[in-house]
This record gives sequence, structure tokens and C-alpha cells, in this order.
Amino acid sequence: MAVLAATTLLTGLAACSGDEAPESSPSSSAEPDAGETPEPPALWPLTGLEVEGDYPSHPVLVTKVDNTSSSAPQVGLGSADMVVEELVEGGMTRLAAFYYSKVPKVVGPVRSMRASDIGIVPTGAHVITSGAAQITLDRVKKAGIPFVTEGAKGIYRETSRSAPYNLFSQPNVIAKGIKGSEAPEPYLDFGTEADFPGGKKARTLSAAFGGHTTTWQFQGGKYVNTNSYAADGDDFPATSILSLRVRIGDAGYRDPAGYLVPETKFEGSGPAQLFHDGQVVQGTWTKDGLTGAIKLETKKGDELTVPAGHVWIELVPQGTGSVTWAK
Repeated sequence: MAVLAATTLLTGLAACSGDEAPESSPSSSAEPDAGETPEPPALWPLTGLEVEGDYPSHPVLVTKVDNTSSSAPQVGLGSADMVVEELVEGGMTRLAAFYYSKVPKVVGPVRSMRASDIGIVPTGAHVITSGAAQITLDRVKKAGIPFVTEGAKGIYRETSRSAPYNLFSQPNVIAKGIKGSEAPEPYLDFGTEADFPGGKKARTLSAAFGGHTTTWQFQGGKYVNTNSYAADGDDFPATSILSLRVRIGDAGYRDPAGYLVPETKFEGSGPAQLFHDGQVVQGTWTKDGLTGAIKLETKKGDELTVPAGHVWIELVPQGTGSVTWAK
């Protein structure tokens, strides 16, 4: 785990808006010899889009972001490569926002980790979090997942907001303190627009978790979260929504309000729906263990790739949750 020194807490969102380009490793400018087959372009592991330049020298930063009305306005989702929405207590949800190709100056409100994150966070990534229950911290540490929390450089309390919704992070600052990481494996099997098989029309969809339902509408070539808590102009630019139905277990403790804390079992297999270009393709997902790769297949058993772009993954509970869509 990277050790980050604690500093005086910073304040002021206004002074911290915008993104910074990631620091990159030096690249070779050598041209291929005549007759050699050029190497395929490097692709971003979280979007499948082509890399212009080099991979950054820092790891993927996964920030846990509150997803209730108390979090409004959420800051930094518009810069994320990918977002995973997971179930937490009371039927509500929390977001895991992934940053790699861009590291914004501010993300938040930052909230705590769950044991579910062990199956969500890719190998080598660092989690930015407000902490966790001790039982969760023990499991996260045993899983070898590094995390950065309050007291570290780049994490501060925003004085204009009320606790616990006032903890914010500066991923650009945190990234500079973590060096030497290699580019991770692709999170999904990405393909091209031509690879997308198409399906039934689905211009609106809803992912219901029990206490919260996330709604989407296909507009102007992307999916708009119609009940988002994101700040104006800072919405996640989703080109695809991937719904994966998952089993839910008991994390083994209750939150301060007395709710049982659920644990998403992100391994095994289950039904899947890939929403893209106003259409839906139904199939299945498989994942060999908590650290395994996600594989998608159509109902016919054909490989299903995700068109390159920004993907929002809905980990919807089997049984208590639902995914519906309409033309």
C-alpha cells in the first residue's frame, strides 16, 4: 500500500475544479522498419478507447462516492472512465467511480468501502474512501487492496457541507504520490460499433435496487441519468449501460442506523443486459472468482463485447432488484 503523509486539510471546491492530464511514462519515438506490421494502438483498459500518448504512471484510482440526495451535487463523475453502482444498506446504492485516463481535481462526497468492493476493484487499483467498518477493513487488507483515507494528502473536509457528506478528494494530488504502476488488464472485453449485434429497442431503462432506482434515457447518442445527483455539466458521459444481476449476501454487521449491511457476490454468473445505441442485448455474465475477468455472452452463446466508450455498470440484486426498459 502506498503510504501518504497527512497534511493540513484543504478547503474550497471552487479553487479545485477541472481536470489535469496524467503524468505519463516516457515513450519511444522509434518508427517501425519498412515491411514490418505496425503494432495495434494501445487502448485504455477502462474504456477500450485509443490512447494518445502513454499510459499514466499512477494506478487506477477508484473513489467511493455517496449516491443519495444528501450527496447533491456530486462532483467529478463527468471525468470518470467508468462507474459501478452497488447495493448498500437500506436498499440504497453507492458508486465506485474509476479514474485512469483523466484525474480530476475534485471528487466527492467520498464515503466508505464495503466488502462488495473486493470483487469490483481491479488488481493494482487504489481505493479513495472515508474508511470502513473494522470487519471490512480486515477483509480489504487481506485481499491486498491499497486504500487512501482521511488524513492523507489530497483528502479534505469541505466546510460548506455537513458531515458525513463533506469529505472530498483530490485525485490529481493523490496520483502524484503513487508511482510505478503498470497499465491494468482491460476491465471488460471491448469491441467496436461494428461488433455490437444490436437488439430490441430500449431508449429508457430503470435499475431498481430496493430503496433506490436509477433511471436512464438514451439521448443524443448517450445515456442520460434522469435522476442523477451530479452537479450541472458534470454527469457521467455513458455510452453504454451494462446491467449484471448479482447474488447478495450478508456482510456480517449492521450500520449505525441498525440496517443489515449487504454484500454483493460479484463472482459466478447471472443474467446480463447490455444497453447501447438505444437497444438492448440480453445474455449472461460469468466471472471466475472475485478477481476474475468479466465475460459476456449472448443468449445464443456468442461472445458479447462492449463497444468502446464510457460504461456505467449496474450490479442489480437478483430477487429483490429489477431491470426494466421500454421503447
